[in-house]
Amino acid sequence: MTRPQLAVVVDTEEDFDWSAPFSRERISTASVPAQLRAHDIYDRFGIVPTYVVGYPIATDPIAVELLGRLREEGRAEIGAHPHPWVTPPHEEDVNAFNSYHCNLPAVLERAKIAALTAAIAENFGKSPTVFKAGRYGFGANTAEVIKSLGYTVDCSYVPYFSYAPDGGPNYYGAPDQPFWLDREAQLLEVPMTSGFVGALAKLGPLIQPVFDSDGAKRTRLVGLFAKLNLVSRSRLGPEGVAAEEQCRLLERLVRSGRSMFTLTYHSPSLAPGNTRYVATQADLAPFLGRIEAVLRFFRDELGGEFTTLARYRASEPVAAVRPIL
Repeated sequence: MTRPQLAVVVDTEEDFDWSAPFSRERISTASVPAQLRAHDIYDRFGIVPTYVVGYPIATDPIAVELLGRLREEGRAEIGAHPHPWVTPPHEEDVNAFNSYHCNLPAVLERAKIAALTAAIAENFGKSPTVFKAGRYGFGANTAEVIKSLGYTVDCSYVPYFSYAPDGGPNYYGAPDQPFWLDREAQLLEVPMTSGFVGALAKLGPLIQPVFDSDGAKRTRLVGLFAKLNLVSRSRLGPEGVAAEEQCRLLERLVRSGRSMFTLTYHSPSLAPGNTRYVATQADLAPFLGRIEAVLRFFRDELGGEFTTLARYRASEPVAAVRPIL
């Protein structure tokens, strides 16, 4: 029996204020050196994270030097993660709807992804093959665009979640394990690890819209479900999810036959003050502790092993299901 596999994916992006309007001027990359804090953990576990980088990261000499050195040492892989509002060409209005690049005209979406791809290839010395849509904004044209640019793995899908109320994609009904995005089986989707925990976890997929409905939020129904340990929607990553809950999610998914997982977070969270998940210096140690606890549980309790998205794709995964077209 194949051992469960887990890859770490870091959304490596500029330090912008999540609570403020989108802005082309907020392109600080000051949090990139903080990524070394997590590498103390990854080195101990023999993990090679994939840094999916945005345009400000791919064009900043300090960020390129640091991440490029990790890649050259075999301690990291580099992919692409475009935020359209800070990725040229700058032809669209900057607003929430256009922050999902799948909402842009097809020609402009392609131009932005091509610009980021070229910047990574030039500055890191190698064309990326792993793609993650900014804000999970994978749309009708995205697969064709990234496939034509040489990408072989996408990790944009977030099963059981919908961003439609904000103008983004709806991932209800999407597979929660790898699947091919094309009939030729060249572009592999490895979705974010998400799912349900609780005594009635099996009910979760049947009531997905409840977790995003305004009515459920107003009545605090979702919170009540969680408090009573009936059913909660969860995802694998240290941002706002307790280690114990992540371990429960992993255990349930492994027992149900799932075999490929991704642990994800945003790079600015490793520098206190950038995100609500690590608002102060005191939040940093628990944040790192959640990463380590989950990785140890996966390896020691579930018998899992660590991989990368590129390595997993190269193994020609036979478990991948038919394409979603």
